[in-house]
Amino acid sequence: MMADGMRVPGPIQSDSVNKKIFWAAVSVGLASVLAKMAIAAKELFVARTFGRGDDLDAFLIAFLLPSFAMTLIMGALWSALVPVLVELQEKGGPGATERLLSGVLSLSLFFLMVIALPLGLLAPFYLPYVAHGFSVEKLRLTRELLYILLPWVVISGISMLLTFILNAVEKFALPACVAVLTPMVISGFLVFKAREWGTFSLAIGTIAGGLAELLTLLYILERHGIRLRLRWSGLDPELRSILRQFAPMLAGAFLMGSTTVVNQTMAALLPAGSVATLNYASRVTNAILAIGATALSTAALPYFSKMAAENDWQGCRHTIQRYSVLIVAATLPLTLLLMALSTPLIRILFQGGVFTASDTEVVGRVQIFYVIQIPFYIWGILLVRFLSAVRRNDLVMYASALNLMLNVVFNLVLMKKWGIAGIALSTSLVYAGSWLFVGVCTWGLLARKKSGKLAAAAQGASL
Repeated sequence: MMADGMRVPGPIQSDSVNKKIFWAAVSVGLASVLAKMAIAAKELFVARTFGRGDDLDAFLIAFLLPSFAMTLIMGALWSALVPVLVELQEKGGPGATERLLSGVLSLSLFFLMVIALPLGLLAPFYLPYVAHGFSVEKLRLTRELLYILLPWVVISGISMLLTFILNAVEKFALPACVAVLTPMVISGFLVFKAREWGTFSLAIGTIAGGLAELLTLLYILERHGIRLRLRWSGLDPELRSILRQFAPMLAGAFLMGSTTVVNQTMAALLPAGSVATLNYASRVTNAILAIGATALSTAALPYFSKMAAENDWQGCRHTIQRYSVLIVAATLPLTLLLMALSTPLIRILFQGGVFTASDTEVVGRVQIFYVIQIPFYIWGILLVRFLSAVRRNDLVMYASALNLMLNVVFNLVLMKKWGIAGIALSTSLVYAGSWLFVGVCTWGLLARKKSGKLAAAAQGASL
């Protein structure tokens, strides 16, 4: 603020915001590196213990729908919650914030349980379609693993909510570090129980790791003086605002997340081991996206929300332009390097035990097509977070619908020619199309905001 109480001009203020976003993203990124190192160690244990066999296929399909359901609910809630929570912190008091968080916790538990129970009860009916091509024995194992994993939906979903709350109050690094617990616990179960329990050690380790994360996050919240109580006070205006944004975001998250379900379901139609191949081929890309895209989007949403609450559209434009250049400069060389070194990288990460040299060649070839998505995905996520901050989640829903349609079409066309590699290429093409759509929406929205602001200024000057 200047001495006369006027706001600092847009570019200077947005430079300060850009620095905050950068350092917040760096802190999340560094913490995510630790988590990904633990995940890499876990994946090494998984690869050397199960290879690309039927047992791992069964676990991945069993984990697919619980993971999809939890991410669906909580991902949509995050984008709806943070803008409202940030605005309430600016304008309301601690009592209003506590009331909002208690209501959100109650709604989260309700939604997560509503999803988890039908997943278990209806498993005998939908699993034969999701895991089409599985033998009777393989399908039975998939169903048993699914039943074990159902509590993870509620445990991990509430952990995500606690992470969102900490991020909204600009606490980024600690929640990101907590993510190291689950892969560490799973690795422990694999080392000591894999021979005795088989893939059940993966499922039980996942539950135990999620519980460890939940308890740790609750402790962090208490240490930062954030009170979270399970209490329902009715649908106040803030909760209504969240639900209005939650509905289109939920639909968008469902359509977007369906691409993963579609990919793995269609991979199950291909020769045995195809689901595991796609899983291994996505690991490096997913790790980079978790470190880059997740760090940037986690840091950007609260600050975009603040600028939107202040009608600082020039600052939003400035931030988007700066980070768009940074994303291209950082991700394009990285993508080309990963494509060139794909097979050697898979050999270093996974080869050994029952994961053979022929497995390395297959997975390495698929990974080449998968990494193409990296620049488009990270850039698109930045734009999606801006749209969520200005409460235009309806546009995100339309983008997700486009993604799903393109994914099905591209999968059908490309898997006929290249098999599992065609599904990987389809994923990259889908994210390129999504980036283009949300980019057009973002710049169109900013142009309208600028025109509206200029018109308001002109009207004010004429009075």
